[in-house]
Amino acid sequence: MPNHEFDLVVIGGGPGGYVAAIRAAQLKMKTAVIERENLGGICLNWGCIPTKALLRSAEINTMLHHMGDFGFSAKETSFDFGKIIDRSRKVAGRLSGGVKFLLKKHNVTVFDGEAKLAARAAGKPTLNVSKNGAVTDTITAKKIIIATGARARSLPGLAPDGDRIWSYREAMVPKSMPKSLLVVGSGAIGIEFASFYRQLGADVTVVEVLDRILPVEDSEISGLAHKQFTKQGMKIITAASVKSLAASKTGVTATIDVKAGPAQTITVENVILAMGIVGNVENLGLESTKIKVEKTHIVTNQFMQTDEPDIYAIGDVVGAPWLAHKASHEGVLAVEHIAGEKHLHPLDVSKIPGCTYCSPQIASVGMTEDRAKQAGIAVRVGRFPLVGNGKAVALGETDGMIKTVFDAKTGELLGAHMIGPEVTEMIQGFVIARTMEATEQDLMNSIFPHPTVSEAMGESVLDAYGKVIHV
Repeated sequence: MPNHEFDLVVIGGGPGGYVAAIRAAQLKMKTAVIERENLGGICLNWGCIPTKALLRSAEINTMLHHMGDFGFSAKETSFDFGKIIDRSRKVAGRLSGGVKFLLKKHNVTVFDGEAKLAARAAGKPTLNVSKNGAVTDTITAKKIIIATGARARSLPGLAPDGDRIWSYREAMVPKSMPKSLLVVGSGAIGIEFASFYRQLGADVTVVEVLDRILPVEDSEISGLAHKQFTKQGMKIITAASVKSLAASKTGVTATIDVKAGPAQTITVENVILAMGIVGNVENLGLESTKIKVEKTHIVTNQFMQTDEPDIYAIGDVVGAPWLAHKASHEGVLAVEHIAGEKHLHPLDVSKIPGCTYCSPQIASVGMTEDRAKQAGIAVRVGRFPLVGNGKAVALGETDGMIKTVFDAKTGELLGAHMIGPEVTEMIQGFVIARTMEATEQDLMNSIFPHPTVSEAMGESVLDAYGKVIHV
């Protein structure tokens, strides 16, 4: 059995792990990645990337059904569901291959298998790599980064069966297009799948245990999204919980407890479970270390270091927000801390953008209005409806709003919240503003190009201070 030595070993080749490995290689560390499945992780293979390919197809389908609004006509339009799924898988495969190329380019060694911490060798962390239950390699390293990610949460009686009841994986590669669908959970994952299947014509019902959908978003944005989804024909049940799922050969019968009304029973062809995630902390050998695990997530300090100083952890396995770009940033932060780089800035989660690629898109960064008020901060709030934006009118997509929240005393931009066309691309402007600690004056003196939807960002700032022009 081969024995190997490295400066750094990364467990997991997802968006946190492979980015960390590349940065380590740039800093002249002899680096390895251990990946048990696909390079690129869940995000690239079963999450962020392939779902966006699916949503793009759904967006095109919606445009085709509204072509008359733009002066076009066609006798018949249709879609090949199999080709839609196949395109999504090809996109994922292409990018996974790209990650493999990048790691090879930077001379990062990749081990195919599962990693588990073993007894230290000469004081250094040691890992056993296994494939099909047999140990294939032993590795010692000066430092280790755990980037094992997370998986979908299951609850008693609410678990995927791979046939009628789906996790995100089955929802991305179904054998056929369902006519009816129940989505349990209205976070970003649930709403994106609900939006995709609804745009392709499925009868979609969403159940959310809290009193509103997209509960991490600003309540006003959440309310606008609810109205738009309902307008599209989506059925939404909030303050409700699915108590049981009974699958048959033809469908699933769900029993739903509604807080403000009688229980409901509905029957659908398929169910998608989107009730959150749990960290992949099992079978890593953590029990023989000082590493702390709380609620399935590894505890780290501000530089991603665990209670074992030579072992770090990043990404979904360390907790919310469960976002690929957070994992990548943490990977670089951990590596640069290992390398002794100076002037490192600990991660500030309030400056991490969140994006939901439904239709209309939703994006946000920083504090919501409600959270700012709960924190005792006096705020000034700006709003600008996209119906007043020339580019949105030209696009035929005026259902949306830009909302900004400022500290009334200092002018600090506390948060920004957006719903509308391509807001997931626009949010970065406010992310930079938050990172640079911009005030309302900085933003008011920024010139937004015309005609763009981004002009609504500037108008929202103006509105917070009584200077809005176009409403």
